[in-house]
Amino acid sequence: MNNIILETKSLYLRKFQLSDMKALSDILQDKEVMYAYEHSFSDYEVKQWYERQQERYKNDGVGLLAVILKNEDKLIGQCGLTLQDYKDKKVYEIGYLFNKSYWHNGYAVESAAACKEYSFQKLKIDEVYSIIRTNNYPSQKVAERNGMIVKDIIVKHYYNIDMPHYVYSIKNPLI
Repeated sequence: MNNIILETKSLYLRKFQLSDMKALSDILQDKEVMYAYEHSFSDYEVKQWYERQQERYKNDGVGLLAVILKNEDKLIGQCGLTLQDYKDKKVYEIGYLFNKSYWHNGYAVESAAACKEYSFQKLKIDEVYSIIRTNNYPSQKVAERNGMIVKDIIVKHYYNIDMPHYVYSIKNPLI
């Protein structure tokens, strides 16, 4: 495996590459997986999403990463750090999204915890966030299992819909 950023007991996390487009489309075009976005992505939106990650890697030094299940050598989801707007500043957010065939196996928790540790130990970030829709209970549970607590509630506007979100965060105990 090349481009590995993180490794856990069960997973590799690496930058997305063009060969991941089919597996990425399977995730982003699944209406059930994308319920928190209120729509599944078109082919064009998947391509835009991929290009946005490439820009993030280059410009921000972080981005969502391909989550590869070691024992199958298969892309099963995405998890990583992105810069998000919160209260007139940019914050590092841990985000995650998985193929529904791999839900309820602990992979979101495992990868999110690895991203938190990476952000604290390697990047020396003082606080990380997860900004999650108020109706996305599974993602809220992942954030809570990652030691995060609700700090705020905000409303995001996406596809002409007002979407309330919980703002979870955890401070770096090493700083």
